[in-house]
Amino acid sequence: MSVVRSALFFVYLCSWTVLLSTLYIPLLVMPRHWTVVAARFWLSGVMVGLRVLIGLTWELRGAETIPEGAIIVASKHQSTFETFAFRRVFPDPAFILKKELLWIPFFGWYLFKSGVIAIDRSAGTRALKEMVKGASVAATKRRQIIIFPEGTRAAPGTKLPYHSGVAMLYGSQNLPVVPIALNSGVFWPRGGFLKRPGKIVIEVLPVIPPGLDRKTFMAELENRIETASDRLVAEARHALNEK
Repeated sequence: MSVVRSALFFVYLCSWTVLLSTLYIPLLVMPRHWTVVAARFWLSGVMVGLRVLIGLTWELRGAETIPEGAIIVASKHQSTFETFAFRRVFPDPAFILKKELLWIPFFGWYLFKSGVIAIDRSAGTRALKEMVKGASVAATKRRQIIIFPEGTRAAPGTKLPYHSGVAMLYGSQNLPVVPIALNSGVFWPRGGFLKRPGKIVIEVLPVIPPGLDRKTFMAELENRIETASDRLVAEARHALNEK
């Protein structure tokens, strides 16, 4: 049954995306805000598909603690799902992502138009400087800067090294950091075709204020995200085992 549901969702997602990508072409010459609004509409359709075809819903915890204005959001990354959901959680997110994604026809064009911070990860120090420059521009516009400290998706229960980019952002921007924990990989695995019914939980953790030294900040960030994510993964697996 999961195979059939996942196949139906795949067909639905492709059809919905092709349809709106075609209709949205005029937005490429319109103000950026129009693309942001249009992306939310596309994502609403994606969420409907997940709920109806897969039986997959999601819950946001701790949203009341998110500060207004410019912030740095440092999140666990287990699935494609959170890259979708964060555009529903935050009013004007600026994702830090690899530049190669902009080369994807249509999808990459709209990413660029939405105001992402694209970096060449092979460029070393120059990439970090590009990231800081892009983040500074986003902060002046009171946007939410989204970074995945591990740099890629990690399977539930797996911890990858936290990269120095998040520390550089923290030290250069003088902004509060909002850590995010989640369990999305239990239901939508990395690179996995099959998706499982259930409830994904995204949890906003207590804000880390600016001003900590680099070592203290990195240790606190990693401890908060990993501890809470492990708890949420255990919660999800327990719920699945009870079915």
